[in-house]
Amino acid sequence: MPDYHDEVTRHRKPDWLKIKLHRSEEFGEVARIVREHGLHTICSSGRCPNQAECWSRRTATFMILGDICTRSCKFCATATGKPLPPDPDEPRKLARSISLMGLKHCVVTSVDRDDLPDGGAALWAESVRAVRELNPDTTIELLIPDFDAREELIDLVADARPDILGHNIETVRRLTPQVRSRARYEVSLRTLAHIARRGLTAKSGLMVGLGETDEEVLGVLADLAAAGCDIVTIGQYMRPSQKHHPVERYVHPDIFESYAQKGRELGIPFVFSAPLVRSSYNAEQAYASLLNRQQHMPSEAAEPRGSEQP
Repeated sequence: MPDYHDEVTRHRKPDWLKIKLHRSEEFGEVARIVREHGLHTICSSGRCPNQAECWSRRTATFMILGDICTRSCKFCATATGKPLPPDPDEPRKLARSISLMGLKHCVVTSVDRDDLPDGGAALWAESVRAVRELNPDTTIELLIPDFDAREELIDLVADARPDILGHNIETVRRLTPQVRSRARYEVSLRTLAHIARRGLTAKSGLMVGLGETDEEVLGVLADLAAAGCDIVTIGQYMRPSQKHHPVERYVHPDIFESYAQKGRELGIPFVFSAPLVRSSYNAEQAYASLLNRQQHMPSEAAEPRGSEQP
């Protein structure tokens, strides 16, 4: 593990956080469709640094169940309050948006809906079925809430058979009560372990720069490995506004690489760790590589993980 850190410079971000644009004809086409049809993507509204690169590969991220969250995490810019009732036609609209954009891989996320008895699980499942029917060649990745680790709700989504089913643990155990509203570290681990036991590709992600230590990050990786995660993303936390949790450090790229190496040593097949990595980064390549890896593994080694209780 490298033994240095770059201290936070609140007035100037380090050079490694500068974004290199990857514009292409594919990017321009996706951007045109989004503009002309008034489509909503997290790529744009969340100002993701990888938007141009992902759109050039025909990958995009959508948010369902409205734009008002019932939780108020200290790192997130999503509005908090009382959400509107879910739109029953949203799965069809989502499927049409993906079709219009000609996506090869789609990522779907949502706000937390603790106001709903099922947390929105039924609409999640219907969204997968609608997307699959209209876009049979598009791989589907979901980034779901924790559903309070209620297995019957996770199963409702899992039964729709998305290609990747993810839930972000977001930060280390110690900082969870400080920065994640209502969420609990152990609940996230139980959610991920149940996904893995269902035999689905389980994915999680976390941010660094919130005040954690490197040892704590390695502890999260060990917990995610034990839960059965197949894919983990680690990226630099970027403060959305002065009202949000401050950036405590800018982590050097060499340290990000050491996280990835340790994650692989712990048995996580794919760890994407770099300053500008976000939850859906390189998702389609990781999934394709994972499938290829599983096809060449002995049958006993390819069985679902996540049997260990966190």
